[in-house]
Amino acid sequence: MAMDDTTLTLSSQPEIRTDRFLLRPLRNSDAGLIQHYTSDRRVAEGTRAIPHPLPPGAAEQYVARAIAAGRHEDVWAIDATGSGLGELLGVVSLTRVEPEQSELGFWIGSGFWNTGLATEAVQALVAANPHGSRTLFAEAFQDNPGSAKVLTNSGFSYLGDAESWSVARNARVPTWTYLRKMA
Repeated sequence: MAMDDTTLTLSSQPEIRTDRFLLRPLRNSDAGLIQHYTSDRRVAEGTRAIPHPLPPGAAEQYVARAIAAGRHEDVWAIDATGSGLGELLGVVSLTRVEPEQSELGFWIGSGFWNTGLATEAVQALVAANPHGSRTLFAEAFQDNPGSAKVLTNSGFSYLGDAESWSVARNARVPTWTYLRKMA
């Protein structure tokens, strides 16, 4: 069932605490670190929507959309200031696609790959289920098994193969699609 824009608009966004970091809404001061991490071609090419190179002002526009009152996507900064790792290590997001279904997305700065931080962030977001979703879905590019592992370690089940457009690659890229049924 298709929803109109007013039905899917999001309001407040909670903070979610884990042992190592805080998932918090983005703030304007995050734009510089977003610019820094996404200037790494490997990070940009692991996503559908991040261009490479990132145009001037794109990080600021992304933050503005993420904090806008009428947004359709909630974006959380992975903020590990409390454990001395940094103010923003990456992001995790939920986009409402239907009243009880959201799409999960994430990226993490390459210096923090293989540390378990992405898995911990996704698991925390799934456990909090701030959209009250009955199902979550996500995808990973088939040449990025690390992201697929984050999803399976977070209780997502493989659903099938597909493909998605990657702005950074300027190409359609084969993906694995995952689904997580919520309690």
